[in-house]
Amino acid sequence: MYRARIIPCLLVRGNGLVKTRKFKDPIYIGDPVNAMRIFSDKEVDEIVVLDIDASRKCRGPNYELVEEMSGEAFMPMAYGGGVRTLDQVRRLIRSGIEKVVINSAAVESTDVIRAAADVFGSQAVVGGIDVKKGILGGYRVVTKSATQESKIDLDEHIYNLVKAGVGEIFLNSVDRDGTMTGYDIPLIKSVARKVSVPVVACGGAGKVEDLMQAIREGCVSAVAAGSMFVFYGKHRAVLINYPQDVIFDD
Repeated sequence: MYRARIIPCLLVRGNGLVKTRKFKDPIYIGDPVNAMRIFSDKEVDEIVVLDIDASRKCRGPNYELVEEMSGEAFMPMAYGGGVRTLDQVRRLIRSGIEKVVINSAAVESTDVIRAAADVFGSQAVVGGIDVKKGILGGYRVVTKSATQESKIDLDEHIYNLVKAGVGEIFLNSVDRDGTMTGYDIPLIKSVARKVSVPVVACGGAGKVEDLMQAIREGCVSAVAAGSMFVFYGKHRAVLINYPQDVIFDD
């Protein structure tokens, strides 16, 4: 028996904590620093913070907010959003970030991933992939908060990320984001079986059973969720929560 990693994924926009549905219509949830404090009190396994505007607006990380949040994080914290250079990675790690998620920039070039992995080690570099189903079937890699569709093949992109040195892949389904209808099991299973590095599945979790299904059937190493951890009940009242003692069969 073992306890799988269960990771809250927090979305920030400006200085606010928000939640999206299919990467659209962000709803204000509250203060991200306070949310970090609450999740720390709940002793979460680790946490991921993604700035949903940084890459789309072609700006770098909000270091001031990152430092405030990391100061309240008594668990490993990953950050993604607007990361394009080794200097940005270095500054984030100095700010208390254990893992840096590189997404949109890696579609154009994996140079920053390779450089960061060489300097800080693969364990500090996460390859973020946002995926959306194509009109004619299959999956497409999208960037800049799903506002742009990439021409790169998903399998090719995965291969490039692993070859460049990522220590983990954070796989996010645009179509399932915020729906709370369960993970895209065929997608995450397909990706997990192609790589030797851990895969974190995100997008669609609405209940503990969804987390369990992704681990057991999707073959991923960890599961992440947003709505499930900030909403409660059928009316989606804002309430930060976290499941305790979720055990998976070995």
